This record gives sequence, structure tokens and C-alpha cells, in this order.
Amino acid sequence: MKIYLNGKFVEKKDAKVSVFDHGFLYGDGAFEGIRAYNRLVFKLEEHVERLYETSHTLMIDLKMTRKEMMKAIVDTLKANNLTDAYIRVVVSRGEGDLGLDPRKCFGNPNVIIIADKITLYPKELYNRGMEIITVPTVRNNPEAINPQLKSLNYLNNILAKIEANNSGFSEAIMLDHQGYVAECTGDNIFIIKNKVLSTPSQGRLKGITRETVLELAKKNKIETKECLMTRHEVYISDECFLTGTAAEIIPVVKVDGRIIGSGKPGPMTTKLIEMFHKVTRTDGTKY
Repeated sequence: MKIYLNGKFVEKKDAKVSVFDHGFLYGDGAFEGIRAYNRLVFKLEEHVERLYETSHTLMIDLKMTRKEMMKAIVDTLKANNLTDAYIRVVVSRGEGDLGLDPRKCFGNPNVIIIADKITLYPKELYNRGMEIITVPTVRNNPEAINPQLKSLNYLNNILAKIEANNSGFSEAIMLDHQGYVAECTGDNIFIIKNKVLSTPSQGRLKGITRETVLELAKKNKIETKECLMTRHEVYISDECFLTGTAAEIIPVVKVDGRIIGSGKPGPMTTKLIEMFHKVTRTDGTKY
């Protein structure tokens, strides 16, 4: 495996950064998860733009243009000769002292690109649907750490994932600070009621797959809504599914012990999955 590390390709065993790196010490950085299908990088520009938006808010100067970043991602795929892949781009503020002050860093951010495979959930869950719960850990208040920042500090999500795992579940709903449904620990959430597709409007990451599903729905004349959502609305929905770069689209058939719809992946969910798979293999940046 060849890892991109600050402009060079190194072997996996040699892909190292300093223990004084602010990303390691404080989770001070940003990341992106990107997928390639059939030698097409899906939504590459959108992922890179989100990476730069997060870095801008964190005031990390990547010292690379967006085009240079996209080329580095494509070059990493080529170096590993991967037809289908999951790409992880990691940016940290770089090396400094042991203090919190980012001004004490040396101004040389670390840029790391890893291209590999990923399987987030077992294949059978995509066929029969998954069961999830709501956990006590709420999503970060936007005025504390904005959920739209895809930062290296994922402790909020990890604590919620631990709660899900301890209860025997792979995924869980997180509520926002007002008690509305925000998103899951690693995925956005959608529900369908009376043929209307709805997804939370606040307290969540602006997911690339989420945006793709909304685009596909609108193109196929499916009514969509971004709105405040309660758990009650999830419980009484006809269909429910989760979206994410790693997860793609996965049906949900039970939430907090309540059966969703028929208890099986619904027809609209199945249709959206088919449309999504089609677009990922026909639309993207070729390499």
C-alpha cells in the first residue's frame, strides 16, 4: 500500500507523523471520506470543497490548491492500482509544542491520503434492513462545535457509537440540543411518509451522499422536505434509511423497538438505492 504523505508516496509502515502533531494531541484537523467506483471518483469536487471549508473555519492553510488536492487523490488511486476504493484524506495542523495554542505550531500542516477498501455494515443488513436505537449522547451544539465541520475531533460521534455498541446495535440516532433528530453516529437519516422524502434540516453534517439522494429524488419527481424531525415522526414513517459515503444507502426497519412500515426495506428506498448505484458507476472524475 502506498500512502500519500506531504507530497510523497511512502509505504504503509513509513507513513508517520510527529507525536507533537496537533491532530494527534488535540484532534486539530479535518478529514474526508471519498469513494471511487469503476475508476470514477464520485463527487470529488464536492468532497474537496467540504474539506477546504472545514480547514478554512479551523484556519488551517493547506498550502495546496483544490486542483492540486484533487490530483493528489487521483494519483494515490493510481499508485495503488485500485478500481474501486475508499479514500481517506486527513489534514492536521501539524507539529507544534505540547500547548493548546495553534500559533505555536510551525505552519506546516500534514496532508495524508489513504486509498483502501471499506465495509461498514454486513451485506445482509442491506438486504433485510437494520435495527437502530436512539442514544443519550446528543449531537454537538452548533455554537460549540458545528456538526457541519468534518473535523478530526469525532469524540461526540464515538461516544454515541459506544452507547449503540453496548446496547447491541451497529448504529444509533443522535438528537440535537433541542431534542430533534439530527443524524446518526456516522450517517445522515431519511424517512418516507405518504411518498414524501424527509430529512433533518439542522444539527447534522451536510453529507455528500445525502445531497445526492435529494438530487436523485427531485430528478425523479419525488417530493422532498428538509425539516425539523422528531422521533415520533421516525417511528410512524413508512420507510427509513441512512446515507453516508462509506455506508452508501442502507435501509432501517426498526427504531427503538418500533417496526418501520412493513418491517422490510420499502419500495422507494429500494428504488433510490438502484438509482444511487447507477449514478456512482457512470458519473465521476475518471482516473
